[in-house]
Amino acid sequence: MPSFIQLRTFLAVVEHGGFSAAGRFMNLSQPAVSRSVASLEKELGMPLLKRTPEGVVLTEVGKLAVDRSRDALRHWDQLESEIALMSGGVAGPLRLASLHFTTRHIIEPQVEIFVGRYPHVDVRILEGSEPEVRDWLDQGAAEAGVVTLPARGLTAAFLTAQPMLAVVPACHPLATLNQITYAQLSREPFVGTTGGCARVFMAVARDNGVEFDIAYEAHDMATAIEIVRAGLAVSILPAAAFLDCPSDVAVRPLVPKTIRHLAIAISASAGPVARAFLDQIAELNADSSVDMPLRDHVPNWSQVC
Repeated sequence: MPSFIQLRTFLAVVEHGGFSAAGRFMNLSQPAVSRSVASLEKELGMPLLKRTPEGVVLTEVGKLAVDRSRDALRHWDQLESEIALMSGGVAGPLRLASLHFTTRHIIEPQVEIFVGRYPHVDVRILEGSEPEVRDWLDQGAAEAGVVTLPARGLTAAFLTAQPMLAVVPACHPLATLNQITYAQLSREPFVGTTGGCARVFMAVARDNGVEFDIAYEAHDMATAIEIVRAGLAVSILPAAAFLDCPSDVAVRPLVPKTIRHLAIAISASAGPVARAFLDQIAELNADSSVDMPLRDHVPNWSQVC
């Protein structure tokens, strides 16, 4: 009978896109990951993955195995958490999905507090774009995750407010301004992003009758910043992307002011550990004496250009 470690390792390969990445996530060597998946395939009598030059691809049996593995692990994790809760504690795993720019300065401090409260909790952080986070919550690959409000269909607690900022090459004429309007950005080649922040500023653009000249599309903010650094386009990105701002880009307040509200949301099947984490976020937000990370953090404009 397959073991839980086999199922977790198999899912790590699928969710992280390969054996080496899964090994880093699971703290296992790549050969150990390969042996675990091969052993699972042998027990099931069918191949679950196809190895290709581009990475691993699920077979039809593998797709079924992903769903059933997630169900089995979710039920087991929930059982462990409920037993711990009955004995007066919160314990067990928590798979927490984070956006790339929120992990270091927003999520990790909250995880540190949470683990300090509940030392028997094992938090695993998955990083991805907001569409990926939403998929992971829907599929049960993560029990809690960072999303943009409004989070329809999800139970959520406000996490932080992120100003959206205009980003231009340091040598661009717009860099001489103290603030930049949507209309001014619309006259330049624009690099859009496929993450959740795009729907925030695109809605404001539509409300103001502005249409961007989208010349490039980036799947992550680091790529968008590199395109701006190269002098190829301008963009709009959240303030958290610029805590370590490159010297050759200029970041300016956006007019009209645009805010992205982030929250922690939990999946419909979330167990006691995920709900305890959600409660912590709600409590910290309600406590005005607690300084939520990045609530008011924006770059020092005089040092950006």
